[in-house]
Amino acid sequence: MERSAGSSRHRRSRVRPLLGGAVAVVAAGALAVTGLATSAQAADVNVAKNAGFESGLANWTCSGGSGTTVSSPVHGGTSALKATPAGQDNAKCTQTVAVKPNSSYALSSWVQGGYAYLGASGTGTTDVSTWTPGSSSWTQLRTSFTTGPSTTSVTVYTHGWYGQAAYFADDVQVTGPDGGGGTDPEPSVPGSPAGLTVGATTTSSIALSWNAVSGATGYTVYRNGTKATTSTGTSATVTGLAADTAYQFAVSATNSAGESVKSATVSGRTAKATEPGGPTTSVPKHAVTGYWQNFNNGATVQKLSDVPANYDIIAVSFADATATPGAVTFNLDSAGLNGYTVAQFKADIKAKQAAGKNVIISVGGEKGSVAVNSDASATAFADSVYALIQEYGFNGVDIDLENGLNSTYMTKALRSLSSKAGSGLVITMAPQTIDMQSTSGEYFKTALNIKDILTVVNMQYYNSGSMLGCDGKVYSQGSVDFLTALACIQLEGGLAPSQVGLGVPASTRGAGSGYVAPSVVNAALDCLTKGTSCGSFKPSRTYPALRGAMTWSTNWDATAGNAWSNAVGPHVHGLP
Repeated sequence: MERSAGSSRHRRSRVRPLLGGAVAVVAAGALAVTGLATSAQAADVNVAKNAGFESGLANWTCSGGSGTTVSSPVHGGTSALKATPAGQDNAKCTQTVAVKPNSSYALSSWVQGGYAYLGASGTGTTDVSTWTPGSSSWTQLRTSFTTGPSTTSVTVYTHGWYGQAAYFADDVQVTGPDGGGGTDPEPSVPGSPAGLTVGATTTSSIALSWNAVSGATGYTVYRNGTKATTSTGTSATVTGLAADTAYQFAVSATNSAGESVKSATVSGRTAKATEPGGPTTSVPKHAVTGYWQNFNNGATVQKLSDVPANYDIIAVSFADATATPGAVTFNLDSAGLNGYTVAQFKADIKAKQAAGKNVIISVGGEKGSVAVNSDASATAFADSVYALIQEYGFNGVDIDLENGLNSTYMTKALRSLSSKAGSGLVITMAPQTIDMQSTSGEYFKTALNIKDILTVVNMQYYNSGSMLGCDGKVYSQGSVDFLTALACIQLEGGLAPSQVGLGVPASTRGAGSGYVAPSVVNAALDCLTKGTSCGSFKPSRTYPALRGAMTWSTNWDATAGNAWSNAVGPHVHGLP
């Protein structure tokens, strides 16, 4: 957010988009040829080795170093292939498998991400392939082939497509008669997990983490000896707990061979309930967020009491950094705000809350210098923000750090803050467009890390220039397509629709570039929630639970006669 009008932070980046929309795949049945073995016999095996990429890229060769293995996303087990096309390289990964002549084989793989192809060459008969133009969830590609009379090996492959996003592949199957190479050995029961640790707690939940176990495909968490939840990763949050109550936890590892012995037990206690009279949360299903300026930069000077009722969340801008890394404080600019006193400010917060509004403290802004990049600074951040919540009665915090964010330590800070403030804490974020182009970005990772306690991400759809949409096309700011195609990345990248809002300037003076008329904002809201009023980009599905819209700022809105909130506010509140 900008303290001065007209400044611009124009940055562009070629970041891979997330491609969404599952497509139907062609499933070719096994060929039935007189005198040939069928692919449904009991003796059939999977002749592919390291088919689930549990042993890294062993047995696989990927062109140009394009392939690697990742722990997320995975379809089965603990690893999957990620291959990234670049330039003239389509990220082809191959394996030569031993087959029997004159035999039929079923070929399949689970894929996700960008364009993904699956095929077999050197069959001695007809080489086969199948493909999908991209999927945001795991999709199975299937086909089949028959070997020639002298064929003893076949090359199976996956690849992506030029200029498209990375694809993921897992659980490759080449099922048919054993060609002499055998198959991967059956898994054994995994060992017991070690390192079980209690993490952040709230009044109703406790986060747990543990060390990975070789060969495990999942984990079961036990609470007081009873199964509580399962996880495919090395962490889980147990919910539905009573406040200020101790629980005993253990975890076991599982795979197709069975379940391990339970880990050593650890104890965790939920947080105490928020004290009576503390701030409460009343964010409506569809909400309007506005930033209130604690400074005079030429926009209308306001008291909090001047902010129109169309605003559901008011972000006080901004907290100030202190000499302690990570710590913040708040200094009301009484002189710049025409003598507005701290007592009046606190009274106005209570009045807004009594009217059902939420007042939060925003950390960062265009000139903010708060850095949370260590355990000590994460603790300082959580402690200092909680102190502001107690002093002023703020409902929560807004993260608007435009000079870098560390997902590891900001996650720790926000979870610590949540455990102190309780489940009523409002957490909002205002990343720039570049920060939300990919789930690998630090802002996006932070949002996904705290998804269970996150209220809304109001990305700033301005001061950015052109950006990629979720369909891989480039869109220019200032259009309905820019709003909808970029929102789609967040909506298909893991955030709930209720955690996505459209952040725009309230007037042409509120930002260096990217202003759109309120009618364009409303059209984008309708496109995303109802599938109407779209531009050239139309999402593959609608998101009726979309949270709403945000603007910088209530002051610039007032300067323009509150034209933005008068038009967008009722429209947001009237969404389905």
